[in-house]
Amino acid sequence: MYKMNQQNQSASQTKMGVLSIEKRKHPRFSVELPLDYSRVDGKETFGGMVANASEGGLLVYLPERVAIGTLLKIEIFYVRGLELDTVKAVAKVVWCDLAARESWGEHRYGLQFQYIEEKDFSRLTTLLKEVGK
Repeated sequence: MYKMNQQNQSASQTKMGVLSIEKRKHPRFSVELPLDYSRVDGKETFGGMVANASEGGLLVYLPERVAIGTLLKIEIFYVRGLELDTVKAVAKVVWCDLAARESWGEHRYGLQFQYIEEKDFSRLTTLLKEVGK
């Protein structure tokens, strides 16, 4: 039988685990989907990649620097059955991590949906349910 000495016993009693509590309103789902985006007040369209998505927003990689607070018109492309479908929305850049993949010319951003039509929101929720299976 192993008997713990006083020093080992107190050390084991003070060890605590880290509890991570999810603070998001909506669960995130990992995806790899292409997206097109443009500034709300701009005409030029760029391409990017969605890395994860929820009903509230997206984690995206974009090829250029975009300021926090910028509004973007976005269009996410995905295949449903044998057809190409899209989800269109207006989203705001709420955070950025420019160092994430800057060496590859990609910048990581968190986008929060500002406006999405009901039919597009329905497509998004259906897509997320399929991804979550």
